[in-house]
Parts: sequence; structure tokens; C-alpha cells
Amino acid sequence: MKKKTTLFILVAFVMSGLSFIPSQPDNTLTESEKKAGWQLLFDGKTIDGWRPFKNREQDSWEVLNGELHTKRENQIKHGDLITKQQYADFELKVDWKVEKGANSGIIYHVLETHDISYETGPEYQLIDDVNYSEKLEDWQKSGADYAMHAPGSLMAKPAGEYNQTRLVVKGDHIEHWLNGVKVADFHAWTPEWEQLKNAGKFKDYPDYGKAKKGYIALQDHGGGVWFKNIKIRKL
Repeated sequence: MKKKTTLFILVAFVMSGLSFIPSQPDNTLTESEKKAGWQLLFDGKTIDGWRPFKNREQDSWEVLNGELHTKRENQIKHGDLITKQQYADFELKVDWKVEKGANSGIIYHVLETHDISYETGPEYQLIDDVNYSEKLEDWQKSGADYAMHAPGSLMAKPAGEYNQTRLVVKGDHIEHWLNGVKVADFHAWTPEWEQLKNAGKFKDYPDYGKAKKGYIALQDHGGGVWFKNIKIRKL
């Protein structure tokens, strides 16, 4: 009787959606991730591994309770953070959330040859799709290849809830994933890509998207964004 009761409790527990396997602590790597070549870009305690774009003075970034946060106060000096290393082909995973009305992005293959990070690097868009102060075009919504490729599905969670982004860059092939769904899949430097670039916002930025290696930037677009579990592996 005791065995049957134990089995019944076990089945009920599993069917309830709970698990005996403890969740992985934030900002850590499992042994399997380490063997697969993953590295942490944020340890939950410091901003080691990052620096301000062009080493400009800024005081907008802080670490709070294991999260990397960019403040929204107007009186502070805003600025993007970039990795200390440059990356060519890579897979990046990031958990992020935005405050109501906030806007940000993950920009890659960034060079410091221009005044703003997005003048050289393509951007994976992060934004509050619902409460942003201006009307958004599809190519401005979360998961988009900003100003180039709109997301195929709108998968972002409401402001204040964490999302998981996965960005895969391998040669000219780029994939944007958001909360487990592939929302963009395209090839850079093709005639179609060039046409989109020359017809849109980046027509006046001749070096946009040209670099095949560069820094990864977390955009500070007025603050209000939180990041954790930032991990990368080279491909």
C-alpha cells in the first residue's frame, strides 16, 4: 500500500507541472554548457568583461540583485556597454526585460570607428511593443533585425516580465530567436539585404553591417532595461 501511495504522489507531482530537478541558478553555467564552449559575459556581481562604447564617461549602468540594469534617470550620463572582446561567428543567449515604455537592443559586429554603435552593427531589437510612446513599425518590434527585417511573430512578454533571446551569427546567416521561437532568419550582404539597407534608415550609414567581426553592445536608449544570464559561445 505504501509503494502505491508513493507512486501516486510522484505521478500527481509530475503531472502538476512541477519538477524534482532544481532550476539552474542565474548567471551560471552547467557542466554541459562548459563542455559545449559556453562562456559567461555577466557574473551577476560586476560589469567585468564590459566597458563603455568608445570608453565614454557614463554612469547609467548598475548591478542589482544579480541583474544588469540601465537606469532611466535623465540627469545621468547614458551610454552603451560593449564586450571587451570582439566576436565573429557566435551564439548568444540573453535574458532581458523592459520597464514600461522602454527601448533597447543587442548590437553586434560593432566597431568604434563611428560615433554610435548602430552605425556599424546590426541590432536585435528589444522594446516594450505595447506601451512605447510612439507608434511602432513592424521592423521596430521586439525580435526584429532593426530597420531591416521585421519579426515573423510577436513573441515578447509584457513589460516587467523576462524574455529569452537567442542570437546565432554564422557567416552571412543570422537567426533571431525569442522565447523559443525563431522570429527572423536572413542572410547578410545579399542583393535583398543591400536593397533593404539602401531603401531604409541605414542608407546614410555606408559602413552599417559591413564588419564580419566586432564587439557586442547592450544599448542604453534612455534606460529601463534589465539583463541577466548573458552567455556566449564561439562557432
